[in-house]
Parts: sequence; C-alpha cells; structure tokens
Amino acid sequence: MALAASGTRYELREVRLADKPAALLSASPKATVPVLQTAGGTVIDESLAIMRWALGTRDPEGWLTRDDPALIAVNDGMFKHHLDRYKYPDRHVSEPEVHREHALGFLRDLDAWLAVGGQLCGSVPGLADAAIMPFVRQFAAVDRDWFDGQPFSFLKTWLAGHLASDLFDRVMHRVAPWMPGDPPTIVDATELAPVILEG
Repeated sequence: MALAASGTRYELREVRLADKPAALLSASPKATVPVLQTAGGTVIDESLAIMRWALGTRDPEGWLTRDDPALIAVNDGMFKHHLDRYKYPDRHVSEPEVHREHALGFLRDLDAWLAVGGQLCGSVPGLADAAIMPFVRQFAAVDRDWFDGQPFSFLKTWLAGHLASDLFDRVMHRVAPWMPGDPPTIVDATELAPVILEG
C-alpha cells in the first residue's frame, strides 16, 4: 500500500515460500518476504522499512506525518505474537482462545484511539493505519462471526473503510508465482524503478 501511495514503480515477483527461487535467496539470505531490491541494488527485507523507504522517496499524501512508531511497535511485537498463536495454533502448539483474549487489549486501545479522529493519527489515513490494518484484518478473519460480535464499533468502521478503499483494491490482486524467465509484472509506473520480491 505504501508503494502504491508513493507512486513507486516496481516489478512484482510473487513467490511460493515452499519453493523459494534462487533470485530471492540471492537478494536476501534471510529468504523472508517481502524483500525489496532497489534499482541501485540496496536490499530492504522488512515490511515497515520498505514502507518508510517508499514514502521517504515520495510521499504525496503526507503519510509520514501520520506515523506512530510506538503504536506500530506494539502491533509488530505483542499483538503479532498473539495473532500468530491465535491464527496458527497447530504451528505454535498454542491455545487460540487464550491468545485471542491477550490480543483484545490492543484492539480495545485501537478502538478508543479511533474514536477521536477516525484514523490512528487524526482524521486522514497515514503510515500508522497502513502498517497496522493488515494485522487487524488477519485477526478479524480468523473467526469473523466472533469478531463482528465484539463491541469495537470504531475499529470495525475503520477496518471496513480501509478494506473498501480504492488503494486496498488496487494492491490486493493475485498474480501467478514468478519463475525465472517470466515477463515482469510492473506495478504503478513512475520514474522510479525498484524491484520487489513479495510473497
């Protein structure tokens, strides 16, 4: 979403993590996704770092002015820890309801935060919203009926608004997994030309 909001032109390479291509392993020994390799050869292998790089290059909507590093850190730390164990109990040998309950405190905080301006840093979406929304989306999707029954009216309105946005619709398209020799999938043409490998 940050790449699209910044107007960055990039080549999308969807990869199958069970069959990681050599190009991914060559770009990043961590072999995790997403990975962004700039036209100059710099490799950025963390989602938030990719967002900050794209917006640092061009930020026409002022997303960087609506950032909250501390809130994002709680999302990426505590909330994601419990989300993973709620969403993938077999992988983590966890009790999903216990982790769902632990995650609720963060969702309550977000709901109260959103009651003030409708977005996490005011009345207009910004970096904090784009960094946190995908994780809330994942949480809601684990048991949608249960989530819909929770008293998070501001959070649910915020999530629904982002999921219905033109920006989200524009970036959430499926492409076939990339194979060496495939023609490039170019997204959002501008004067910039990094390459992204994304799962």
